[in-house]
Amino acid sequence: MEELLAVSLARLDARFQSWLIEPISAVIFFDLAFWDDGTQGELVLPAVVCWLIAAALFFTLRFNFINLRGFRHGVDVVRGRYTGPDAEGEISPFQALSAALAATLGLGNIAGVATAVGIGGPGAVFWMVLAGFLGMSAKFAEVTLAQMYRERRADGHFSGGAMHYLRAGLAERGLPRVGAALAVLFCVMCIGGSLGGGNMYQANQAFVLLATVAPPLAGIGGALAIGLALALLVGLVIIGGIRRIGEVASLLVPAVCGLYMLAGLAILALHASELPAAFATIVRGAFSPEAAYGGAVGVLIQGFRRAAFSNEAGCGSAPIAHAAATTSEPVRQGLVALLEPFMDTVIVCNMTGLVVVVTGAYLDTSAGNGIAMTSHAFASVLPGFEYVLSLSVLLFAYATMISWSYYGEQCWTHLFGARSLLAYRALFLVFTAAGPLLAAQAVLEFGDLMILGMAFPNLVGVVLLSGKIKRALDDYLARLRAGQFQRVI
Repeated sequence: MEELLAVSLARLDARFQSWLIEPISAVIFFDLAFWDDGTQGELVLPAVVCWLIAAALFFTLRFNFINLRGFRHGVDVVRGRYTGPDAEGEISPFQALSAALAATLGLGNIAGVATAVGIGGPGAVFWMVLAGFLGMSAKFAEVTLAQMYRERRADGHFSGGAMHYLRAGLAERGLPRVGAALAVLFCVMCIGGSLGGGNMYQANQAFVLLATVAPPLAGIGGALAIGLALALLVGLVIIGGIRRIGEVASLLVPAVCGLYMLAGLAILALHASELPAAFATIVRGAFSPEAAYGGAVGVLIQGFRRAAFSNEAGCGSAPIAHAAATTSEPVRQGLVALLEPFMDTVIVCNMTGLVVVVTGAYLDTSAGNGIAMTSHAFASVLPGFEYVLSLSVLLFAYATMISWSYYGEQCWTHLFGARSLLAYRALFLVFTAAGPLLAAQAVLEFGDLMILGMAFPNLVGVVLLSGKIKRALDDYLARLRAGQFQRVI
C-alpha cells in the first residue's frame, strides 16, 4: 500500500512540475541571455530578480536612504513611543511587525541561506545582505501605501495591502483598468504564495528535519502524521483572525528567534578567531568566484533570489499585516516595517551564512544542502543541537504558516468576498497536510514562483505612487523635527 502511494505521489510531483511550475516559470524566470565562460553552462537570470533589484535601488535613492535615516525612529515606534490614543487599528505596531516577521523569519533564514551558499558559494551571503539593506526602502514604501489605502470592512475589520493601493491608487492616476487588473493578478499570486512558500514549503522542510533527527518519522506515514498535526495546530490559530495571529506571533517570534540567535552567536564566539577569514571568503566569493563573469552573475542571482524569498521586500505580502496596525500616520508604520529586512536578512541570514562558512559545512559533501547543511553546521559545534534546531524549525514554520494564511485570506476575500472565507481556510489546511508528502524541490520552486511573482504587479503600483509616498515622508519628517508628535513615556 505504501509503495503504491509513493508511486502516486511521484506521478503527482511530475505533473505538478510540468503542468504548473514550468509554464509559469517560463514567464517569470525567463533567461535574459547571461552566459558564463563556457565551463558551467548557460545562466538563467530571473526577470523578477532584476525587477526587485532595480526597484529597491530606486526607492533607496528616491527616499534619500530612508533605510538609514528612518532606522532609529522606527525602533522608537516599535517601542510604543509614538502611539497615540486616537490611532485606529486592530493590532499594535509591534504585533504587526511580529506578524510580518513571522511570515519572513523562518526556513528562508535557515534552509534558504544554506541553499544559496550550496549553489552560489559563500559570496551569495554578501549579496543577500546587500539585498536586505536595499529591501528596507522597498518595505517602507509598500507598507506606507498599505496604510494610506486601507479600508474598514462592514464587519469592523481592517483590510489593506497591494490589492487596495493598486486598485484605488492607480485609479487616482487615471489608470483604473490597469489598477484593477494588477490587483487581481496580485491576489492570485498571493493566494498561490500562501499555499506554496508560506505553507507547503514550511511543512515540507519541517518534516525533512524531523525525519533526520527522528528516523522513525521518515516515510509516507510520518509525513502524513506531521502534516496533519501541523494542519490542526494552524487551524486552531487562524480561525481567530489577525488579532489571534498577532498575539501568537508576538510571543513566538522573539522567543524562537532569540533561541536561534543565541546558538548562532555562541558558535561565532567559539570561532571568533576565524571570523575575519570567513568575512574575507564571503567578499572574495561575491566578486571573484571561480568562473569570473558567469560565476559572479550566478552568485548575485542566488543571493538576491534567496533574500527576496526570505524577507519578501517588494513582494507586497507584509503590507497586508501592517495595514491592520494601530496608527494614525501611514509613514510611521512604514518606518516600523523597514526594520523587517534588517532583522530578517542583515542579521539572521548573515549569521546563518557565517555559521555555515566558519564551520566549513558548505565544503563538507556529507552535510547535504538546505536545512540539512545548517543542521550539520550547528551540530558540529554544539552536539545535540539538531534537536533544538528541529524545535526552532517547527516553531518558525508554524509562525510563518499562520501569518501567510492571513495574507492569503485577505486576497481571497478581495476576490470572492468574506462569505467564502471558510473555503479558503479549509484549502489552506489541506495544503498544510499535503506539504510533507510532495518533493521538496517542487514545493520550493512553486513557492518561489508565486511569492516572487507578486513583485511584478506590486512594484508597478509602488513605483507609480512613489511621488505620493515622498510627499508624505517629507511632511512627516518635518513635523517630527518640529516636535509636533508627543512621545509616549
